[in-house]
Amino acid sequence: MSTGTSPGTGLRTGGGSTYAPAPGAAPLGRMIAAQTAFETKLLLRNGEQLLLTVIIPSLLLVLFSTVDVVDTGAGEAVDFLAPGVLALAVMSTAFTGQAIATGFERRYGVLKRLAVSPLPRWALMTAKTLSVLVTEVLQVVLLTVIAFALGWSPHGNPLVVLLLLVLGTAAFSGLGLLMAGTLRAEATLAAANLVFLLLLVGGGVIVPLDRFPDGARTVLGLLPISALSDGLRDVLQHGAATPWGDLGILAVWAAVGLGAAGTFFRWE
Repeated sequence: MSTGTSPGTGLRTGGGSTYAPAPGAAPLGRMIAAQTAFETKLLLRNGEQLLLTVIIPSLLLVLFSTVDVVDTGAGEAVDFLAPGVLALAVMSTAFTGQAIATGFERRYGVLKRLAVSPLPRWALMTAKTLSVLVTEVLQVVLLTVIAFALGWSPHGNPLVVLLLLVLGTAAFSGLGLLMAGTLRAEATLAAANLVFLLLLVGGGVIVPLDRFPDGARTVLGLLPISALSDGLRDVLQHGAATPWGDLGILAVWAAVGLGAAGTFFRWE
Protein backbone atom coordinates (compact mmCIF):
# COMPACT_ATOMS: atom_id res chain seq x y z
CA MET A 1 0.00 0.00 0.00
CA SER A 2 1.55 3.27 -1.09
CA THR A 3 1.48 6.44 0.91
CA GLY A 4 2.37 9.96 -0.01
CA THR A 5 1.44 13.57 0.34
CA SER A 6 -1.52 15.04 -1.49
CA PRO A 7 -0.25 17.94 -3.66
CA GLY A 8 -1.18 21.37 -2.41
CA THR A 9 -2.80 20.15 0.83
CA GLY A 10 -0.02 18.68 2.93
CA LEU A 11 -2.34 15.80 3.82
CA ARG A 12 -1.09 12.26 3.66
CA THR A 13 -2.84 9.72 1.52
CA GLY A 14 -2.92 5.98 1.77
CA GLY A 15 -4.51 3.11 -0.06
CA GLY A 16 -5.79 5.31 -2.84
CA SER A 17 -7.80 7.48 -0.40
CA THR A 18 -7.28 11.11 0.49
CA TYR A 19 -7.97 12.11 4.07
CA ALA A 20 -9.02 15.73 4.06
CA PRO A 21 -11.01 17.85 6.52
CA ALA A 22 -14.66 18.33 5.64
CA PRO A 23 -15.55 21.66 7.26
CA GLY A 24 -19.23 22.40 7.66
CA ALA A 25 -22.03 22.82 10.13
CA ALA A 26 -23.24 19.92 12.23
CA PRO A 27 -26.76 18.62 11.59
CA LEU A 28 -29.38 21.16 12.65
CA GLY A 29 -30.91 18.87 15.27
CA ARG A 30 -27.52 18.32 16.91
CA MET A 31 -26.81 22.07 16.96
CA ILE A 32 -30.16 22.81 18.62
CA ALA A 33 -29.62 20.06 21.18
CA ALA A 34 -26.12 21.33 22.02
CA GLN A 35 -27.33 24.93 22.34
CA THR A 36 -30.26 23.80 24.49
CA ALA A 37 -27.92 21.95 26.86
CA PHE A 38 -25.62 24.99 27.00
CA GLU A 39 -28.50 27.41 27.71
CA THR A 40 -29.87 25.11 30.43
CA LYS A 41 -26.48 24.84 32.15
CA LEU A 42 -26.07 28.62 32.12
CA LEU A 43 -29.52 29.09 33.60
CA LEU A 44 -29.06 26.54 36.38
CA ARG A 45 -25.59 27.88 37.31
CA ASN A 46 -26.84 31.45 37.71
CA GLY A 47 -27.61 32.28 41.34
CA GLU A 48 -30.14 34.99 40.51
CA GLN A 49 -31.95 32.66 38.13
CA LEU A 50 -32.10 29.92 40.75
CA LEU A 51 -33.53 32.43 43.22
CA LEU A 52 -36.31 33.33 40.80
CA THR A 53 -37.04 29.89 39.42
CA VAL A 54 -36.61 27.59 42.43
CA ILE A 55 -36.12 29.27 45.79
CA ILE A 56 -38.82 31.96 45.72
CA PRO A 57 -41.66 29.70 44.42
CA SER A 58 -40.71 26.95 46.89
CA LEU A 59 -40.57 29.33 49.85
CA LEU A 60 -43.88 30.93 48.93
CA LEU A 61 -45.55 27.55 48.65
CA VAL A 62 -44.26 26.38 52.04
CA LEU A 63 -44.80 29.70 53.85
CA PHE A 64 -48.36 30.45 52.73
CA SER A 65 -49.42 26.81 53.02
CA THR A 66 -48.28 26.50 56.63
CA VAL A 67 -48.88 30.03 57.96
CA ASP A 68 -52.33 31.63 57.85
CA VAL A 69 -51.29 34.86 56.17
CA VAL A 70 -53.84 35.15 53.34
CA ASP A 71 -57.41 33.88 53.40
CA THR A 72 -57.55 31.51 50.42
CA GLY A 73 -61.13 30.40 51.03
CA ALA A 74 -62.53 27.04 52.03
CA GLY A 75 -60.39 23.92 51.97
CA GLU A 76 -56.70 23.37 52.42
CA ALA A 77 -54.52 26.38 51.62
CA VAL A 78 -52.09 24.24 49.60
CA ASP A 79 -54.90 23.22 47.21
CA PHE A 80 -55.32 26.90 46.29
CA LEU A 81 -51.65 27.84 46.40
CA ALA A 82 -50.03 24.96 44.49
CA PRO A 83 -51.59 25.81 41.08
CA GLY A 84 -50.75 29.49 41.53
CA VAL A 85 -47.15 28.76 42.45
CA LEU A 86 -46.83 26.47 39.41
CA ALA A 87 -47.99 29.42 37.29
CA LEU A 88 -45.48 31.66 39.07
CA ALA A 89 -42.69 29.18 38.31
CA VAL A 90 -43.56 29.28 34.60
CA MET A 91 -43.54 33.08 34.62
CA SER A 92 -40.25 33.29 36.54
CA THR A 93 -38.46 31.07 34.01
CA ALA A 94 -40.11 31.87 30.68
CA PHE A 95 -40.50 35.61 31.26
CA THR A 96 -38.35 37.09 34.03
CA GLY A 97 -35.31 34.82 33.81
CA GLN A 98 -35.26 34.61 30.03
CA ALA A 99 -35.76 38.36 29.57
CA ILE A 100 -32.86 39.24 31.89
CA ALA A 101 -30.46 36.62 30.52
CA THR A 102 -31.23 37.40 26.86
CA GLY A 103 -31.07 41.15 27.48
CA PHE A 104 -27.53 40.95 28.82
CA GLU A 105 -26.48 38.49 26.11
CA ARG A 106 -27.63 41.10 23.61
CA ARG A 107 -25.77 43.88 25.43
CA TYR A 108 -22.47 41.95 25.56
CA GLY A 109 -22.66 41.01 21.88
CA VAL A 110 -23.26 37.30 22.47
CA LEU A 111 -26.38 37.26 20.31
CA LYS A 112 -24.59 39.20 17.57
CA ARG A 113 -21.87 36.55 17.40
CA LEU A 114 -24.33 33.66 17.56
CA ALA A 115 -26.35 35.26 14.79
CA VAL A 116 -23.46 34.83 12.34
CA SER A 117 -22.76 31.23 13.40
CA PRO A 118 -24.11 28.25 11.44
CA LEU A 119 -26.97 28.08 13.97
CA PRO A 120 -29.96 29.91 12.41
CA ARG A 121 -31.58 32.63 14.45
CA TRP A 122 -34.87 30.75 14.68
CA ALA A 123 -32.95 27.68 15.90
CA LEU A 124 -31.29 29.78 18.62
CA MET A 125 -34.71 30.93 19.82
CA THR A 126 -35.91 27.33 19.65
CA ALA A 127 -32.98 26.26 21.83
CA LYS A 128 -33.78 28.99 24.35
CA THR A 129 -37.42 27.88 24.45
CA LEU A 130 -36.43 24.23 24.91
CA SER A 131 -34.09 25.27 27.71
CA VAL A 132 -37.01 27.01 29.40
CA LEU A 133 -39.13 23.86 29.05
CA VAL A 134 -36.39 21.67 30.54
CA THR A 135 -36.08 24.01 33.50
CA GLU A 136 -39.84 24.09 33.96
CA VAL A 137 -39.99 20.31 34.09
CA LEU A 138 -37.50 20.39 36.98
CA GLN A 139 -39.52 23.16 38.66
CA VAL A 140 -42.82 21.31 38.32
CA VAL A 141 -41.35 18.11 39.71
CA LEU A 142 -39.82 19.90 42.71
CA LEU A 143 -42.93 21.97 43.50
CA THR A 144 -45.21 18.95 43.08
CA VAL A 145 -43.13 16.96 45.57
CA ILE A 146 -43.24 19.85 48.05
CA ALA A 147 -46.99 20.30 47.56
CA PHE A 148 -47.67 16.59 48.11
CA ALA A 149 -45.61 16.72 51.29
CA LEU A 150 -47.84 19.60 52.44
CA GLY A 151 -51.01 17.55 51.80
CA TRP A 152 -51.95 18.63 48.27
CA SER A 153 -54.78 16.64 46.63
CA PRO A 154 -54.87 17.53 42.90
CA HIS A 155 -57.68 16.59 40.52
CA GLY A 156 -58.39 16.95 36.81
CA ASN A 157 -56.89 15.85 33.51
CA PRO A 158 -53.06 15.99 33.34
CA LEU A 159 -53.23 16.65 29.59
CA VAL A 160 -55.24 19.83 30.16
CA VAL A 161 -52.69 20.89 32.79
CA LEU A 162 -49.90 20.27 30.27
CA LEU A 163 -51.71 22.34 27.63
CA LEU A 164 -52.10 25.23 30.06
CA LEU A 165 -48.42 25.08 30.98
CA VAL A 166 -47.30 24.99 27.34
CA LEU A 167 -49.52 27.92 26.34
CA GLY A 168 -48.41 29.84 29.41
CA THR A 169 -44.78 29.19 28.54
CA ALA A 170 -45.34 30.40 24.98
CA ALA A 171 -47.06 33.56 26.19
CA PHE A 172 -44.44 34.48 28.77
CA SER A 173 -41.54 33.48 26.51
CA GLY A 174 -42.79 35.78 23.75
CA LEU A 175 -43.19 38.69 26.16
CA GLY A 176 -39.78 38.06 27.70
CA LEU A 177 -38.02 37.96 24.34
CA LEU A 178 -39.90 41.09 23.23
CA MET A 179 -38.66 42.96 26.30
CA ALA A 180 -35.09 41.64 25.97
CA GLY A 181 -34.95 42.47 22.26
CA THR A 182 -36.21 46.04 22.47
CA LEU A 183 -35.01 47.51 25.79
CA ARG A 184 -31.53 48.14 27.14
CA ALA A 185 -30.23 45.39 29.44
CA GLU A 186 -30.47 47.55 32.57
CA ALA A 187 -34.03 48.57 31.72
CA THR A 188 -34.93 44.93 31.06
CA LEU A 189 -33.50 43.90 34.44
CA ALA A 190 -35.54 46.54 36.29
CA ALA A 191 -38.74 46.06 34.29
CA ALA A 192 -38.71 42.26 34.41
CA ASN A 193 -38.25 42.19 38.19
CA LEU A 194 -40.90 44.87 38.69
CA VAL A 195 -43.42 43.00 36.54
CA PHE A 196 -42.61 39.80 38.44
CA LEU A 197 -43.41 41.44 41.77
CA LEU A 198 -46.56 43.15 40.50
CA LEU A 199 -47.95 39.97 38.96
CA LEU A 200 -47.02 37.97 42.05
CA VAL A 201 -49.30 40.25 44.08
CA GLY A 202 -52.04 40.99 41.54
CA GLY A 203 -52.08 37.89 39.36
CA GLY A 204 -54.10 35.54 41.55
CA VAL A 205 -51.01 33.56 42.57
CA ILE A 206 -51.19 34.11 46.33
CA VAL A 207 -54.12 36.50 46.77
CA PRO A 208 -57.45 35.39 45.20
CA LEU A 209 -58.71 37.76 42.54
CA ASP A 210 -62.07 38.08 44.27
CA ARG A 211 -60.29 40.09 46.98
CA PHE A 212 -59.85 42.94 44.48
CA PRO A 213 -62.54 45.49 43.44
CA ASP A 214 -64.76 44.47 40.52
CA GLY A 215 -63.13 46.80 37.97
CA ALA A 216 -59.62 45.78 38.91
CA ARG A 217 -60.60 42.11 38.99
CA THR A 218 -61.85 42.28 35.40
CA VAL A 219 -58.61 43.79 34.15
CA LEU A 220 -56.39 41.51 36.22
CA GLY A 221 -58.28 38.46 34.96
CA LEU A 222 -57.08 39.20 31.42
CA LEU A 223 -53.39 38.97 32.37
CA PRO A 224 -51.52 35.82 31.33
CA ILE A 225 -50.49 35.00 34.92
CA SER A 226 -54.12 35.24 36.06
CA ALA A 227 -55.34 33.08 33.19
CA LEU A 228 -52.67 30.47 33.88
CA SER A 229 -53.14 30.36 37.65
CA ASP A 230 -56.94 30.36 37.40
CA GLY A 231 -56.92 27.71 34.68
CA LEU A 232 -54.60 25.45 36.68
CA ARG A 233 -56.69 26.04 39.79
CA ASP A 234 -59.95 25.21 38.00
CA VAL A 235 -58.50 21.89 36.84
CA LEU A 236 -56.31 20.86 39.77
CA GLN A 237 -58.45 22.15 42.64
CA HIS A 238 -61.99 21.99 41.29
CA GLY A 239 -61.63 19.18 38.75
CA ALA A 240 -62.94 21.25 35.81
CA ALA A 241 -62.79 19.67 32.36
CA THR A 242 -61.26 22.33 30.10
CA PRO A 243 -61.05 26.03 31.06
CA TRP A 244 -61.58 27.34 27.53
CA GLY A 245 -61.68 30.99 28.59
CA ASP A 246 -58.28 30.84 30.25
CA LEU A 247 -56.83 28.83 27.36
CA GLY A 248 -58.13 31.47 24.94
CA ILE A 249 -56.52 34.31 26.90
CA LEU A 250 -53.20 32.48 26.98
CA ALA A 251 -53.40 31.69 23.25
CA VAL A 252 -53.96 35.38 22.44
CA TRP A 253 -51.04 36.47 24.63
CA ALA A 254 -48.83 33.79 23.06
CA ALA A 255 -49.70 34.89 19.52
CA VAL A 256 -49.23 38.57 20.30
CA GLY A 257 -46.02 38.11 22.32
CA LEU A 258 -44.27 35.75 19.93
CA GLY A 259 -45.40 37.72 16.90
CA ALA A 260 -44.18 41.01 18.34
CA ALA A 261 -40.89 39.45 19.46
CA GLY A 262 -40.31 38.06 15.97
CA THR A 263 -41.02 41.46 14.44
CA PHE A 264 -39.26 43.87 16.79
CA PHE A 265 -36.43 41.81 18.31
CA ARG A 266 -33.05 43.50 17.73
CA TRP A 267 -29.91 41.34 17.81
CA GLU A 268 -27.57 44.23 18.58
